[in-house]
Amino acid sequence: GGPRPLPGQEVSVKVLGALEDGGLVERDPRLIFVPGHGDVVQALELGVPTMQPGEVSFFLAAFPYAYGRPGSREPDVPPDAPLLFEVTLLEVRDGPDPQPLPPAARLRLGSQRRERGNFHFARGDFLAALRSYRLSLRALDGPATAPPGPEEEEELREQRVKCLNNCAAAELKLGRAEEALAACEEALQISPDNGRALLRRGQLLAEQGRDAEAALVLRRALELDPASKVIHTELSRLAKRQSNPSST
Repeated sequence: GGPRPLPGQEVSVKVLGALEDGGLVERDPRLIFVPGHGDVVQALELGVPTMQPGEVSFFLAAFPYAYGRPGSREPDVPPDAPLLFEVTLLEVRDGPDPQPLPPAARLRLGSQRRERGNFHFARGDFLAALRSYRLSLRALDGPATAPPGPEEEEELREQRVKCLNNCAAAELKLGRAEEALAACEEALQISPDNGRALLRRGQLLAEQGRDAEAALVLRRALELDPASKVIHTELSRLAKRQSNPSST
């Protein structure tokens, strides 16, 4: 009895997950998450909001809604495996307000959510990946109980840049070039010599026909990585296009 979870509310569930042969792969007596934050498999993301507190449900999840085509090492789930989940909704409550965290906790939470985004990206769910990457950035940028030390500050910067590069990759998979370019530029504001962001920004500028800007960015990327075949190829393509405009 009681109302179903609303967007933004936090839930506690008891979960058992089994393979088709009955082998138990998941057991969590109290899993806590906010549906929509991408921290659990999609079967739970979609299924739990349909439940009422105290309800026990069974969800038979095809592999895209479980651990995807690659499967998982932890828990040990084979590729392409459907799973049967037994879920008990224990509690629904308002989501917690963002709390100040020590720098180490912000780094840990940011890393967990970025890894979750990588999981979604690998299985082709680019919207879920983007959502996890943004939640990772929110954790990294969240309020802190104390200023980070020099090493922690550097690690926070590195994680932000990784997340922004991943955001750009997900935006590209979704066909949103402008958003991808904005993510690259934000990464370069933090780390002007980040090779991955420079290369992707140069490629995106070239796709928009902004060849002079693209060439400057790609030459800078080449200075940082002179052996990169990809950058050489992109610059050669630009040079050919500028010497033969009619082929554009």
